[in-house]
Formats: sequence, structure tokens, C-alpha cells
Amino acid sequence: QVQLVESGGGLVQAGDSLRLSCAASRGNFNTYALGWFRRRPGQEREFVAFIDVIGDITDYTDSAKGRFTISRDNARSIMYLQMNDLRPEDTAVYYCAASRAGGIPRRIALYDYWGQGTQVTVSS
Repeated sequence: QVQLVESGGGLVQAGDSLRLSCAASRGNFNTYALGWFRRRPGQEREFVAFIDVIGDITDYTDSAKGRFTISRDNARSIMYLQMNDLRPEDTAVYYCAASRAGGIPRRIALYDYWGQGTQVTVSS
């Protein structure tokens, strides 16, 4: 059983940066692919970024490419999402998740464990 906890959210201005963290507070996620999702106000949860078990393969939603970087430290069971040049449309609750599925999972149903979320608010 893996338990995940996000941190690092906050209130920033457009153009600023934030780094989100996701830690395994119970167990570890060394054998899991990992992902970041977000839920914007009034919308459903959506895929943001993915990283494979080793940390060599990544994938991003189009709006995140060139601005966000996902990484992981398996020795410490911590995953990060570095977010640069933030925009108001990035405002959302951000969730980390762990998946046992192969390939590059973007679907919510393919993730087995979820954190509680951390709020990111970007003002104009």
C-alpha cells in the first residue's frame, strides 16, 4: 500500500515559478510509473505530465511542454513538477498519482494511488 502526499502549491503571479513535490509517506513507488494531474475550477481532472519507472521517459500535455519539467528521486521516493512561466489558466488543484500500467498512461483509470492535492493559484 502506497500513500502519496503533495506539497509546494501557493499563490503566485503570472510568469512566476513553483516546484511541486510528491512524497511516498508510506511504502515507496520505485516500481510505479508516476504522473501529475490537475483539476481546474469547474472542470474535470486532466493529465499534465508523466514519468516512467526509471525516470528516462517523460510525457506532457501540450500546454505544459517547454514550461513544466517532471522528475523523480527513487532513492527518496519523491517526485517533482517544476513549473515555470505560470499562467492564470494553470490555476488548479494538482494531484500526483502512481500507476502499475505499462506504456505511457494518461488515463485516470490506469492510476492506482492518488495524493490529496495541492492548490496552485496564478494571478494576472
